[in-house]
Amino acid sequence: MDKQLDALFISPDSSSKAYQDLSKVYSAIEPPTWALLLAESCRKLGFGVGILDCDAERLSLDTAVARIREANPRLIVFVVYGQNPNSGTTSMIGAVSLAKEVTKELPDIPICFVGSHTSALPREVLANPSVDIVLFNEGVYALHNLLRSDLDKDLPKIRGIGYKTSESGEIRLHLNAPERLVAQNEIDYVLPGYAWDLLPYIEKPLDLYRSHFWHADFDHEKRSPFAAIYTSLGCNFACDFCMINIINRQDRGDDVSAADSKGMRFWSPEWVIRQMESLQYLGVQTLRISDEMFFLNRRYYQPILEQIREREFDFSMWAYSRIDTIRPSALKLFKQAGVNWLALGVEAGNPNVRREISKGSFKDINIRDVRTQIGDADINIISNYIVGFPDDTPETMNQTLDLALELNTEMANIYPCQALPGSPMHLEAQRKGWKLPESYEGYAFLSYDCEPLPTSTVSAAEVLKFRDEAWQTYFTNPEYLQLIEGRFGIKQRKNIEDMTKIRLKRRILGD
Repeated sequence: MDKQLDALFISPDSSSKAYQDLSKVYSAIEPPTWALLLAESCRKLGFGVGILDCDAERLSLDTAVARIREANPRLIVFVVYGQNPNSGTTSMIGAVSLAKEVTKELPDIPICFVGSHTSALPREVLANPSVDIVLFNEGVYALHNLLRSDLDKDLPKIRGIGYKTSESGEIRLHLNAPERLVAQNEIDYVLPGYAWDLLPYIEKPLDLYRSHFWHADFDHEKRSPFAAIYTSLGCNFACDFCMINIINRQDRGDDVSAADSKGMRFWSPEWVIRQMESLQYLGVQTLRISDEMFFLNRRYYQPILEQIREREFDFSMWAYSRIDTIRPSALKLFKQAGVNWLALGVEAGNPNVRREISKGSFKDINIRDVRTQIGDADINIISNYIVGFPDDTPETMNQTLDLALELNTEMANIYPCQALPGSPMHLEAQRKGWKLPESYEGYAFLSYDCEPLPTSTVSAAEVLKFRDEAWQTYFTNPEYLQLIEGRFGIKQRKNIEDMTKIRLKRRILGD
């Protein structure tokens, strides 16, 4: 008889509510990076593991429950992260819905949640009737010890978890002492790789996954197979709107945000190259480097890129950088290694707004010069903008749009400002009584129920209306469409024009 599965890692499907009609064709379907890391880490220790990717297979709730019943694991682990590292809360939409159905149909299998939103609000997540256990921070060592336990009487002794007890019919929540993070000198062997073989596929590995539309140069035929990996975890900065570092959290105090646990850990270049060799063997060509700040520490990125160049991997890669960490002398190496897209956090057009939300860590540089330097290296740019910061006014939001149109980069994301759980801005919103969304959908940038923060002079509805109109203005701008046609082709321009015909509906705007 086969050994019972110890843990089934579940990647929930929130796509239809998070992306509306864009989910059918245009949104990406990313491999569940953290589920893959956790599964491989547990498998190395001898535990039986599996992955159920509801997003990739677009599973209905009934089908997902049937698959879980068939797997019959000792523990169900919902791994709740977002495509965008800042959007873990969005993935709670599908996770909570499925957990509720599992609890009804399979009440004897304990349900555990781990992820960025869980690390931000562990008590609130644990209070959900369908959640039995939560893991703090990244949860690696806590998960290992949980699987070594009886999942019952041993729970009070396991660091880094929260759990429930029932006393006289009353449910009580318990949050144990935190567990340590995986240290820099341990990361290569504690998180030894990705369990790619556990992912579903139709004809060949990773063919259910599709890259972001623009990452494939706006060509739908180039989007699969697709993969994403980390070479580092965390970020050295502490921007007000960002909650990425919340997975580093070890302080369980109520007055804690991602800014209190900033820092980076790096896998070795040798580890990274092993992962890339596996992906090349699987036929992947479109690869995302998901690090929040890949273009930062030359000690780590340079040997990785040099080895990619030497091995002649055939990847088209996307990586992240801050505007003020771009080194022009390194751009040639980036291009030679196959980094064809760089994502830059421009954030705001007004320098005072930008300086305030980045807590002064954003150096004053000429953004236009950076745009020229990257373009001269034949690398495409994804510019990320946010409108509706607390200090924003109609004038400063228009400055952001004007800058976006002037820079005219090959891709632009325009987000409404959200006080994401785990971010310093979320704590500030709670202290000052700002209105926050009442549902997970409210935190999803592209959802029907999206509810951004108001500013001191602009209502939440006005912020969202400006964002949607700004997005439409950018992607229908004749100068932008000419850029795309000249750089990628007439078919790619037509693909973008088709995308702009899909209009988002918004509850707050009366749709």
